[in-house]
Amino acid sequence: MGSIKIKKWTLACLLFALPAIAAAQKNNDEGPTAVLNFLVIKDDNGKPVHSAAVIMHPVNAQGKQSRGGLELKTDADGKTSFDGVPYGRLRVQVLASGFQTFGEDYDIDKAKIDFIIKLKRPQSQYSIYQDHSDEKKDDKKDDKTPPPDPNAKPQ
Repeated sequence: MGSIKIKKWTLACLLFALPAIAAAQKNNDEGPTAVLNFLVIKDDNGKPVHSAAVIMHPVNAQGKQSRGGLELKTDADGKTSFDGVPYGRLRVQVLASGFQTFGEDYDIDKAKIDFIIKLKRPQSQYSIYQDHSDEKKDDKKDDKTPPPDPNAKPQ
């Protein structure tokens, strides 16, 4: 009697496990994947940026990024990589303390792609309260011709 229960239990486990194994196999065969290598450096001197967050999001045909994504961190040499990125559109964002955020969309269509990302320092903000007299004025303000009369009849 005990061996019949074990056989039924084993058969039930196999029946539930086979669809899960088939689904996992299907996910592995969805299409080609790529290896992405990132090098994050400073724009001004070319030195590596360590501990920068490299965030990847799949992007659909309408340009909207999908939920989820993957975040990587750069090492002391400014490098990080990921194997298994499916072909298609990918949005890459790079965040690092003390630098402007980088973001761009790429088409992943090769088995191996190397990215060199140059991060810039933040620019100073424009203030209306500062003296900007040395800047070139807009040409439209210097134009002395009056605007056309909207009620005038065409000739």
